[in-house]
Amino acid sequence: MTLPKQDTDRIRVLQGLENNSASTRLRAALAAGTTPDPRFIEGLVERCAIEPEFHVREMLTWALTRHPPSMTVPELLHAVRSEHAQARSQALHTLSKIGDRQAWPAITRELLTDADDEVARTAWRAAVVLVPEGEEPGLAAVLSTQLGRGERETQRSLSRALIALGEATVPALDAAMTDPRPHVRQHAIATERLLRDPDAGFECVIEEAKRVVALGGTGAQEG
Repeated sequence: MTLPKQDTDRIRVLQGLENNSASTRLRAALAAGTTPDPRFIEGLVERCAIEPEFHVREMLTWALTRHPPSMTVPELLHAVRSEHAQARSQALHTLSKIGDRQAWPAITRELLTDADDEVARTAWRAAVVLVPEGEEPGLAAVLSTQLGRGERETQRSLSRALIALGEATVPALDAAMTDPRPHVRQHAIATERLLRDPDAGFECVIEEAKRVVALGGTGAQEG
């Protein structure tokens, strides 16, 4: 029995997503996005959870954004609750690209404070995109609990997320600038400096904040 061309093309794409060759997987993801088919969605989401190559993951995300949100978002919300960090991270990244605010309730405190830095960073970016109007201060308050966390790149990501919330983040930063933990104060001061001067480099403001804290000051006192 000969399958219709549409079916053979779909099977070829789905098989391509599982191929050992990264270039073949990339082409399969490109094909899935170029000719969207709801039957691709589950396979694309599943591949996101395990795909080792960054450029292929980005193509998988693009392919998912080419499908109707009404079909992709439920699958991605399920992946967000996965026990596997990459599944959570990539699902959050894709949700941020789709931008459907119906996904907002899935951006929980647990995800925003996830023990895995990559998951948390992706959750911060997604939250800033998806947060409904009026919810920004609450989001800023949760994000501020992560100030001082991790290595420099993680801290830079958090600062960007807080700055994207604009003036809604000021009360949370003000409170954090008097935190008893020096590394939290440093990060809060640096972020507040960037909020006031977006053109200032992160490395410069974090070094300035270290000096302020070392001298026993706070951002509020030094402003």
